[in-house]
Amino acid sequence: MDCLVNVDFGDNKQPDWMVRVKEDYFKGGDSFFKSPELNELVDDMDANGVEKAILIAKVGRTDGRAFQFAEARPDRFSLALGGFNLLRPMPTVRTLESYVRDYPVVCTNVGPSFWGDGMYPPTDPVYFPLYTKCCELELPLCVNTGIPGPPLPAEPQNPIHLDRVCYRFPELKLCMIHGADPWWDTAIRLMIKYKNLRLMTSAWSPKRLPASLLHFMATRGKERVIFASDYPVLSFQRTLTEAAALDLTDEVRDNWLYANADAFFFGGKAAT
Repeated sequence: MDCLVNVDFGDNKQPDWMVRVKEDYFKGGDSFFKSPELNELVDDMDANGVEKAILIAKVGRTDGRAFQFAEARPDRFSLALGGFNLLRPMPTVRTLESYVRDYPVVCTNVGPSFWGDGMYPPTDPVYFPLYTKCCELELPLCVNTGIPGPPLPAEPQNPIHLDRVCYRFPELKLCMIHGADPWWDTAIRLMIKYKNLRLMTSAWSPKRLPASLLHFMATRGKERVIFASDYPVLSFQRTLTEAAALDLTDEVRDNWLYANADAFFFGGKAAT
């Protein structure tokens, strides 16, 4: 199960910082800003054993590929919804509730470095209406953590900010996405401390994951770490080939690649 897939990069003009991260950080080629056709994406998933994918979607774009793909193949695709104006709390919570009612939304997401000039860490009250509504809907919330690849302010994505969030909102199903570099140990310590917190390895080449995280996955964190590629930033083939080569037991690898996401996003049987 791939829990973070982009399907509309090629349909939208990318900001300068995204072009820079493509060229300077990921050294990406033409496929980096690619919008796949439905059959092309499904064939790629089938070829690499990906049963389901969660597609990044934005409010106000129900005609986009993510919504089209999810409607055409509800057996393969669900949606991660973002793009809220958190400075307008009531329209935000009403819009979220309506999208959850009308579309296969399984989580929402927000990147603290990517909006508001990076001035709003997750502890800021501007997020509280979103947290509250996610708790009411029992909807997972994914928050970017770690220094972002683009040249944007990094401090609001320090996972230590989630300490107070988890403390104030123990009912919130919360997942750190895009890893937590260079604060991996802080993220791990927070997951040990709070049962409602997870981490997703999206946008990280599996062979680059730190030893401390792999140890956590194999010990106290067997049910806490979730796989994602951030396709097409990283391909299914590359990430899953590297995942298969890691020195992990079958149980740990299966939890990471499937069971943990199934439990967290879809209410499946929890990993053990």
